Amino acid sequence: MAAAPREHPVPVATSRRLGPLLSAAALLAACGGPAPTPPPPPPTSTAAACPESGIAITAGEVDSASGLRALGILLTNCGTRDYTANGYPVVRVLDENREPLDITVGNGSAPVSAPDAYDVPPRPVTLRPGQRVTARVLWRNTVTDSTVTATEGHYLEVTPAPGEPAQLVAPNGGIDLGNTGRLAVNAWAARP
Repeated sequence: MAAAPREHPVPVATSRRLGPLLSAAALLAACGGPAPTPPPPPPTSTAAACPESGIAITAGEVDSASGLRALGILLTNCGTRDYTANGYPVVRVLDENREPLDITVGNGSAPVSAPDAYDVPPRPVTLRPGQRVTARVLWRNTVTDSTVTATEGHYLEVTPAPGEPAQLVAPNGGIDLGNTGRLAVNAWAARP
């Protein structure tokens, strides 16, 4: 009868060092396919760099209730010098091809709604770098004539003041004017 082979014990310190390596080797052997693709990097900010003018215009969320729509627009001094905002922004509504729509834009809430707390008289507001002011755009999604196609704007072209460069903003949800063809704009002001 042959003697059973004699076992040689592995020292404990060696088994502790080999354990993780053997586990990793077993995992690699079990994975017969290609290595998994790493997840995509997190999205980067889509905010544009500060325009040459030193001011950036952005749009908030559309607030809608009972057919009345309100959209806050922000003017931020992203430059290095003070900027004075005064008066009403000049606003044009553009279609999906960025072509102007035939819309009447009035200053103050009255062309669309009853006057409210946003209807302050225009006053100069000097903004230091990093400060901002807001204005509000109002409209109604009202259809008064079923034979007239409702107007749908996709972009707003906003000029901080006459003679300054315009900036394009794309309000989330668009500008659904029904067939009223009217928009109202409040003056730039520092609001909480």
